[in-house]
Amino acid sequence: MDTKKVWFVTGASKGLGLTLVKRLLAEGHSVAATSRNISDLLNTISGETNTFLPLETHLTEEESVAKSISQTIEKFGRIDVVVNNAGYGQLGTLEELTDLESRQNFDVNVFGSLNVIRKTMPHLRSQKSGLIINIASIGGLTGDFAGWGIYCATKFAVVGFTEALAAESKEFGIHATVVYPGYFRTNFLTGGSLRVPKNEIDSYTLARQLQTAHENDINGNQPGDPEKAALAMIEIAEMENPPVHLVLGSDAFEIAGNKLNALQSEISDFKNISISTDY
Repeated sequence: MDTKKVWFVTGASKGLGLTLVKRLLAEGHSVAATSRNISDLLNTISGETNTFLPLETHLTEEESVAKSISQTIEKFGRIDVVVNNAGYGQLGTLEELTDLESRQNFDVNVFGSLNVIRKTMPHLRSQKSGLIINIASIGGLTGDFAGWGIYCATKFAVVGFTEALAAESKEFGIHATVVYPGYFRTNFLTGGSLRVPKNEIDSYTLARQLQTAHENDINGNQPGDPEKAALAMIEIAEMENPPVHLVLGSDAFEIAGNKLNALQSEISDFKNISISTDY
């Protein structure tokens, strides 16, 4: 039995997306990969082949997304796994970031993924199978990072709509998984993947310290291996019942455990107030 799948991966020209696409192709899967600039895909992976379809796609434009989905179906006949990986980090406290900076981060990290989901679901429903993997962040489980509020808010949104998607698509034989990566040794903390606030306020010393730490100390020293992250995503795609939530990285696993314990403790501490509002 042929177990090779057709994957549709966004943000494929760098980071986890690039690593995943290369691994998929090496294992014989068919891949449609998107980037804002097709030249980035051609330079980092290859031109079109029997198993690879590079696509220049603007995820915030519905027509562009729809065209890419149609091209994928036309070439491969189906889509089995969708990976919403495209996104970028936006640093800055809530006071510092402008409305435009905040909305742009939501446009790419949230609404771009929703556009992909909206355009792929009709195909997945018709074939009554499929898996949608949405890449969030451990920052989608805890926002306790000064200067990362908007970015974390976008990833909290990804978690929320993935949970809803899992419930909505279950009756069609479609699964949805949200992935919470910790720090992986990619170029996420460099270049266009990480943006700093245009109007920094010096008073926010903790936010500036964390900003400097991410740019200079953490970058290049992340504990996570992107190759192993790619293998983990391929593994869950082979499962009959993949998880709705998947934490990746020992650092993310520890942070997740601490958040869940703290949340349970705080909820319990204020139980009397919580249940005092019933009739």
